[in-house]
Amino acid sequence: MEILLVRHALPERVETSDGSPADPPLSDLGHLQAKALAEWLSHEPIDAIHTSPMRRARQTAEPLVEATGLEAIVTDGVCEFDQFSDAYVPMEELKRIDYARWLEIAQGRGMGDQDPRVFQAQVVETIEQIAAANPRRRVVIVCHGGVVNSYVAKVLGRPDGDIFFFDPAYTSINRVLAAGSGERSIVSLNERGHLRGLPATGRSDGV
Repeated sequence: MEILLVRHALPERVETSDGSPADPPLSDLGHLQAKALAEWLSHEPIDAIHTSPMRRARQTAEPLVEATGLEAIVTDGVCEFDQFSDAYVPMEELKRIDYARWLEIAQGRGMGDQDPRVFQAQVVETIEQIAAANPRRRVVIVCHGGVVNSYVAKVLGRPDGDIFFFDPAYTSINRVLAAGSGERSIVSLNERGHLRGLPATGRSDGV
């Protein structure tokens, strides 16, 4: 089967004043990216769509759900590690305004009390469960930068917890073939052909 890991589209910057989770919606550009993604993938047979419950992922999946007529399956195990954070700043903006914080996250030191190995193990277990339930099918999983990195790192055999080694762009498509015998292989990383003609968002690190 084929797994399409899609990072969510560009969200708005949100910082709450009461400590509640930020959970930002998509920006205007993010909605355009999500529509472009749906148009791009509408030419491929899609058998199932899973999405993180975080708003930026669910809104990214909405145009694809509409285009395919499939129901999005909300899947907790592909949430990002910052799901309870009271702030979300797009990473290219964070790099400009707080380089030290950006560097912390890019080097895997910005996850608070979370162990990146534990986070990665949860992500891998969830995606493997999706793969096992969908033999010989093509499944889209709309998720987050840390989630994409976590699974791809496992497939590539990188050290456990090394989950910030590449920069998946907003709405990038990252394809993995999952054989029933257990082999996993990368087909592509950071597909962005559907974003041609849209404004650039800058460097696309982060969550």
